[in-house]
Amino acid sequence: MYTALVSSLLFPLHERLKRHDSPRIRRDMEEVQWWPAERIAALQLQRLRAFLIEVGRQVPYYRDMFERIGFLPAELSSLADLARLPFLTKPLIRAHTDALRHPQAEGLARFNTGGSSGEPLVFFIGRRRVSHDVAAKWRATRWWGVDIGDPEIVVWGSPIELGKQDHIKHWRDKLLRTQLLPAFEMSEAKVDGFIETIRAVRPRMLFGYPSALTHIARHARRRGVAMNDLGIRVAFVTSERLYDDQRATISEVFGCPVANGYGGRDAGFIAHECPAGNMHLTADDIVVETVDAQGQVQPPGTAGEIVVTHLSTHDFPFIRYRTGDIGVLGSTVCSCGRGLPLLQDIQGRSTDFVVAADGTVMHGLSLIYILRDLPGIQAFKVVQESRALTRVLLVAGAGFAPSSVATIVDGFKRRLGAEVAVEVQLVDDIPAEKSGKFRYIISHA
Repeated sequence: MYTALVSSLLFPLHERLKRHDSPRIRRDMEEVQWWPAERIAALQLQRLRAFLIEVGRQVPYYRDMFERIGFLPAELSSLADLARLPFLTKPLIRAHTDALRHPQAEGLARFNTGGSSGEPLVFFIGRRRVSHDVAAKWRATRWWGVDIGDPEIVVWGSPIELGKQDHIKHWRDKLLRTQLLPAFEMSEAKVDGFIETIRAVRPRMLFGYPSALTHIARHARRRGVAMNDLGIRVAFVTSERLYDDQRATISEVFGCPVANGYGGRDAGFIAHECPAGNMHLTADDIVVETVDAQGQVQPPGTAGEIVVTHLSTHDFPFIRYRTGDIGVLGSTVCSCGRGLPLLQDIQGRSTDFVVAADGTVMHGLSLIYILRDLPGIQAFKVVQESRALTRVLLVAGAGFAPSSVATIVDGFKRRLGAEVAVEVQLVDDIPAEKSGKFRYIISHA
């Protein structure tokens, strides 16, 4: 009864006060998901055309581009016509940030991300985009029989969430029955406390990095603490690639299925796993293409870089945005009956743990956040050679201050230990791994 009160009354009131329209959008999405694929594709085309018309009239960057290349959004006749537009990349966003803003943007908020390549990126999100992203996530949680208002444990490391634990948010989380556990530090004592909290809360759902939930699960198993008797219905994981051994460990220890999610603050809520085991694209909000090294669109079943057009980013458009991730689009229909198309395979972001000199295990993001807000850093890679030595490779550009090197060293030593040697090396380029992927945290410790 309490969950129903939160889902139908308290959370919609919360969203209304924030001028978000997520409850209505979620209801619409729950209807659209059962449409046949052809009808969903027609909706995509309709929304894409309207989106490009508005952006082409109002957003300086796209108004100038459309005029330069002779692109007329009103004449868009198929989703394939989208390929006539050039890609949006992180360097382009950094170079044209002001020109990408809609002059009548509503509730524009600044965000940043390291991205899968380790390149810092600053961008903006408006209220419309937030409403649609909240609705998409909300719809996906309801696939698993959980709802807003069900007790939830979130194991997360972003300073966006961790830095906003003010009095109002504290009481909001209590009303919504959401509890945040910081994933930055994973010492034995901290993880013991996490386990106690999870047992006390008895959440219906877990949400977090797959590496963090796996670490907690393995620790509980070593301690001999049962976690499969709490009534947890599902563990949602995102932000990193989910490996088979992680899925098996989380499922076994917590006694629940694992639902994989793929997306990011920049690209949006791209896909989520349904109980039938398939990853559904948020096709009512996002157009997803895969392209080869030459930028040519690939058919379903062929691997390519994932390119995203988010149809609710009018305030700061993401059109043909290159994510840097490699994926394969599916061509089959899911047995669950939803018409949303499938993401057959994804090789997403991968973040390792690092180990401090005293043995404390920390999420690699604890070091990344020290780097990615510093001006002038174009790319980075952190290599922890041992508990005693960590190397930081930096590609520095205009705006990088020499004093930032000391800032990095001091910040890393605060995380890893004062006795740890931190070597910062300025390089011209950071090559990818032999596999072709880019790992921005590598720990040999």
